[in-house]
Amino acid sequence: MRLTRTLLPAVCILASLAGCTAGGTDKESVSTGQPELRFTDGRFRILQLTDLHWKDDAANCDTTEATIRALVAAEKPGLIALTGDVVTYEPATAGWKHIVRILDSLEVPFTIGIGNHDAEYLTRDSIFTLAMASPYYVGDRGPATLHGRGNTLLPVIGADGKTAAMIYCLDSNDDPASEIYGPYDWIHFDQIQWYRQKSDSVTAAAGGTPVPSLMFFHIPLQEYAGVMGDPNTFGCAKEGAGASSAINSGLFASLLEQGDVMGVFVGHDHENDFVGLNRGIALGFGRCTGTQAYGDAHRGGRIIELREGERRFDTWTVTPDGRDPAWHYPSALNDVMAAEMTYLPAIEHADTAHGVSYDYYEGLIKHTSQITDAMHRSSGTMPNFDITGAPVDDHFAYRFHTLIRIPERGVYRFHTYSDDGSTLAIDGKTVVDNDGGHSTQLREGLVALEAGFHRLDLIYFENYMGQELKVGITSLDIPTTEIPDSMLYLP
Repeated sequence: MRLTRTLLPAVCILASLAGCTAGGTDKESVSTGQPELRFTDGRFRILQLTDLHWKDDAANCDTTEATIRALVAAEKPGLIALTGDVVTYEPATAGWKHIVRILDSLEVPFTIGIGNHDAEYLTRDSIFTLAMASPYYVGDRGPATLHGRGNTLLPVIGADGKTAAMIYCLDSNDDPASEIYGPYDWIHFDQIQWYRQKSDSVTAAAGGTPVPSLMFFHIPLQEYAGVMGDPNTFGCAKEGAGASSAINSGLFASLLEQGDVMGVFVGHDHENDFVGLNRGIALGFGRCTGTQAYGDAHRGGRIIELREGERRFDTWTVTPDGRDPAWHYPSALNDVMAAEMTYLPAIEHADTAHGVSYDYYEGLIKHTSQITDAMHRSSGTMPNFDITGAPVDDHFAYRFHTLIRIPERGVYRFHTYSDDGSTLAIDGKTVVDNDGGHSTQLREGLVALEAGFHRLDLIYFENYMGQELKVGITSLDIPTTEIPDSMLYLP
């Protein structure tokens, strides 16, 4: 690829784009003329390589190098992100020089995150001295006042010349100060504070709107355990619960509060390569790259492809044999679903007025099947699913009927958020089962639909204390939202 060089030192670029202040980065650590990261035709592709565990005199490192070259040739990334445990044997200096020579020959910008084993063989500063001598390295050592090294942020420039995305790299450190804290250190508060300050600056420079961002480091957060076993999680999960240590540093809470980071990608667990959604943030592992590393996973990498101007990305693992099916943010849908599900055909229907028809009932109901035992009180139409007009506070129910117009063929996720029970059916097929008496809870389900009109039937009942009903939809092109009036038509 052609190497575009900036006219200013990297620290000046970051200062102008992200509101960085003088002294925020070590002056001696900044190299001039670093490559500029840019969207091309609305896309920016990152290749994550992780856990190379390079041993410079090991014969099987030739296979690792061949893997890296094959992935770059096939995927043509705009950035290579190494997420730790890169060189973990002696001679470490020779190993790092070899890695940098490989990356230079690929002529692709790259950045480095430190793993828990890297600094056992070469100091962090020495690693970055070797990396920053490359004309293709992007980033810096990060502030010397913070825990770790390589805490940095990288702007990705859009077609208008402005920052369209940000990439944060953090050092997840290695050994804790005492064995009572567990086997691994954590991302410390000073690093989190640094991220929050930079995030605030980037958001302010963008007029108050958080800039779509990604974050890379080595050791997974405890919150990774929250997506293991979730039906929306995609990929292999063969190792533990992905906890970084016994200490939760609070980084995930800061990511939620700042609202910019869409996804976090780590390494460390060689036999995990899953990605899932936790509170709207993607948590993913890379594919283990190094032949020298433990584990049976086919060696490769992970691609994350950003979309310019959108809080959206697609990601897939890749090996020299080809791509695996993709997972999509923010929908958490994947391409296996699209290929394997049976699509419900659309029904013939001329455009009518927008709205929903309903039947209203009163009586003691503890399950939607009991609605026929209740007293039917009224019928009518309304713009959308709405229970606020019920004349009583408890012991009532609604049966809603409408036609939903699906804009394009695809897999759709529907959800209900209700207190008490609710069920949602599409073309007579139950998609969401949120039935029974309960406090407010969310339940969801998937259905594959052809473009056009489909019958939607929703049953809701309120038993006792509190009433809530929200009905939502998600697709590749529809971020999770309550179904708008414009999609609903009177049957």
